[in-house]
Amino acid sequence: MKDMASKPHTDEVHRKQRVVKNPIKFKISLNEEQKEAKAKILENTITMLAGKAGSGKTLLAVQVALDGLLRRHYEKIIITRPTVSKEEIGFLPGDLREKMDPWIQPIYQNMFVLYDKVKVEKLIEDGKIEIVPLAFMRGRTFLNSCIIVDEAQNVTHEQMEMIATRIGLRSKMIICGDDHQVDLRSKRESGFRFLYKSMRSIKKGIGITLLKNHRDPIVDDLIQIYEEASAQGIKLGSSGTSGKAKK
Repeated sequence: MKDMASKPHTDEVHRKQRVVKNPIKFKISLNEEQKEAKAKILENTITMLAGKAGSGKTLLAVQVALDGLLRRHYEKIIITRPTVSKEEIGFLPGDLREKMDPWIQPIYQNMFVLYDKVKVEKLIEDGKIEIVPLAFMRGRTFLNSCIIVDEAQNVTHEQMEMIATRIGLRSKMIICGDDHQVDLRSKRESGFRFLYKSMRSIKKGIGITLLKNHRDPIVDDLIQIYEEASAQGIKLGSSGTSGKAKK
């Protein structure tokens, strides 16, 4: 009985002994806003990371995940995002990674910007970085992992509940989204904002919004133009401006 009782403690000691304490050298550094956000992410189990296009949400999430993996805080990185249905994925050519490549490329690109491309590809080959389509998340529990959910503004309420409850022991989840880029039929279908607001009542959960633009300054101007059009009720369709939206 004594040995069984002491095993979890022993496993935890061994895990801590494996942790790499020296800082990981990344090719680019986080700015002050991102550093402050990272500190909050590390203090919590689930983080809702919001921000407009170009705010560096995915870059920050990837940096936190890679840093934790390389320091051996986690055994693997899990990446998911809304794509197509489970049935439709089955008709796409190639293995699961090849099927998901078009949707996961932005995350890969951020990894390559941050860290050596050959080393990242080796982590992928070794299964240390795993791509899991949203449709395949149900029923799984992720232990000792850092889970990144990208483009979460296009996740429904039901899907968001399913995703958030996949997190297991010694894991961290970062859910990235932008309310201004909802591709669902209605913004009301998105589960991102609801869970973001709910973080204040969840222990070890937090909602963070990044404000700074990391792309060309013109991106801020473009976003403002479209936000003003939306505020004025201007409906933009495939044929361009079509007048004010019907009430």
